[in-house]
Amino acid sequence: MADPPLSPSGAEDVCTYCGWAPYAIVAIPIVLPLLLLLLHRPILLLVGFYIRSQNGDKRDLLFNASIAEANRSSSSRKSTSLPSLIVGFFHPYCNAGGGGERVLWAAIHANQQQNPHILNIVYTGDHVPKSTILSNVHLRFDISLDPSLIQFIYLQKRHLVSSASWPRFTLLGQSLGSVLLALEAFTMLVPDVYIDTMGYAFTVLLAKKLFGIPTGAYVHYPTISTDMLGSLSPEKSWKKRYWQTFAMLYSYAGSGIDVVVANSSWTAGHLNSLWRGVTAAGTPSFSGFLASAISFISGRRRKEPVEILFPPCAVRKLADSIELVEKRDNAILYIAQFRPEKNHILVLHSFQKFLSTAPKELKGTKLVLVGSVREDQDEKKVYELRLLAKELQVEANVLFITNAPWGDVIKWLGRASVGVNAMWNEHFGIGVVEYQAAGLIGVVHDSGGPKMDIVVEVDGERTGYHAETAEQFAKGFEQALSLSSEETIAMRKRARKSSLRFSEEIFEEQWNNVMDSLLGRLEGKKRK
Repeated sequence: MADPPLSPSGAEDVCTYCGWAPYAIVAIPIVLPLLLLLLHRPILLLVGFYIRSQNGDKRDLLFNASIAEANRSSSSRKSTSLPSLIVGFFHPYCNAGGGGERVLWAAIHANQQQNPHILNIVYTGDHVPKSTILSNVHLRFDISLDPSLIQFIYLQKRHLVSSASWPRFTLLGQSLGSVLLALEAFTMLVPDVYIDTMGYAFTVLLAKKLFGIPTGAYVHYPTISTDMLGSLSPEKSWKKRYWQTFAMLYSYAGSGIDVVVANSSWTAGHLNSLWRGVTAAGTPSFSGFLASAISFISGRRRKEPVEILFPPCAVRKLADSIELVEKRDNAILYIAQFRPEKNHILVLHSFQKFLSTAPKELKGTKLVLVGSVREDQDEKKVYELRLLAKELQVEANVLFITNAPWGDVIKWLGRASVGVNAMWNEHFGIGVVEYQAAGLIGVVHDSGGPKMDIVVEVDGERTGYHAETAEQFAKGFEQALSLSSEETIAMRKRARKSSLRFSEEIFEEQWNNVMDSLLGRLEGKKRK
C-alpha cells in the first residue's frame, strides 16, 4: 500500500517568508521611531486639522458677538463688517496686576489702535466676567480697551501650570502642563496668529507643529539659563543633568518661534544663546557637550535674532502727575508681587539693619510693600512676611498694601523718597522704572534688568544705588535718604530723564512692528 501524501504542514513544506520574521521583529524598535520621525510633521498637521474641525462655527460666533457688542455701545466703534482675523494671546493669569499683565494689555491696546480688523482673544484661567477684567485693567494700569475687540476663552485646567501641581521635576512638569493647557485652548479655538506672553514656549511649539500658523513670544524671563545651571553645587549632579536635558528641550521649543522679543538686555542675551545660537557679550555661555548640543539645536534654522522691547511704563503720566520736590516722606517703597523670587525677606532684613544704625532723624522711616496677590500661596506669603516683620521688631514701621488700585500706587510714588528692588536677576523691573519716573531714588539688586537697563548713569552721574547683601541695601537706604537738597533734586531729575526711554508710546510703536512681521507671515502663508 502506498504511503499517504505529506500534510501541508509537514516539515518539508517550508514558509518562504518566515525566515525574515525574527529580523522584522528586531527591526521594529528601530524602524518605528524612524518612521515617526520622518512622518511626524504630516501626522501632527492631521491632528491639527482634526482639532480645527472641532472648533465648528466658533469663529463666526465670536465675530458676530464683536459686532453686536460694538453696536450696543455708545462709546465703542460702530461696525457692520466682521473682523477679518483672530490673534490669540496665551496668558492664563491675565487678571493679575503684575508687569507681565501690563505688557499684555498694552499690546492689545496697540492692536486695537493700529489693527482694528483684529479680534484679540485671551486664553485665561481667571474665571471672571470680561467687564470685571477690563475694569481692573483700567484701575491698575490706566489702560482703556474697546470691549468689542477683545474676547476671552476660559480654561478649566490652569492648575496644570501651577508649581504646586508639580512638587517634583517642576520645570518639566509645568512645561508639560502648559502643553496640555494649550491643547484645551486650541480645542475651543484655533487663532490665525498665536502669541505667548507668559513664558510658555512649549505651547508656541505646539501651535506651530499642529497648525503651521505664525507664532510670536514676548519673553519676560527664560525658563532655564546658564545662571541657573551655575548656581547648583557639585553634590547635585543629578539635578544638573536634569536641567541640562531640559535646556536642550527648551532650546528646541524656542528655536522654532517666528518672532521673539525680550523685555531686557539680560533676557535677550540668554534667549539669543538658547534659541538663536548666538552668544552675546556679557552673557555666560554653556560649556562642554551642552554647548555643542544647544548650538546645533538653536542654529539649525535661520531666524531673526531676539530683539529687546522694553515693557511699557506710564512714565509720562507719572511725570505729569507727580512733582519733583526735594522734601518727601521718609518712606522706602517696594512695588512687587508677593512671590518668593521677589525676595521681600531680604528687604525686611535690610530695613531692620538700616533702622538699627540709622541716625535719629531717620528712625521713623517707613517701609511700604505694595503688590498684587494672585493665589492662596501669595496670601500665605504675605502672612509669613508679617510674622517676619514682627520677629525683626520692625512691624510698626512696615505697611503691607495688597491689590491696590493704580490711583493708590500713584499716591505712594508721589510720597516715598526711595524705591527698592531686591530680586536676583530681575528680568526687567517695571516697578523700578515707575520709581524713576516718579522721582524716587532707586536702591536695586546688582543684577539683571535693574542693573543693566534701568538704574544706569545719566550724563555721567548716578540715578540710584546697586546692592546685593542686606548690609549693602541698608547702606544704600541711608545714602539715598541722607543726600543734600541739591543732590536729591539733581538725582531725581536724572532718574526721571532715564525713565523716558520706557514710555508706553515707544512700546506701542515697536509692538506694531512685531505685529507687522507676524501679519506679513500670515499673508505670505495665504499666498502659498
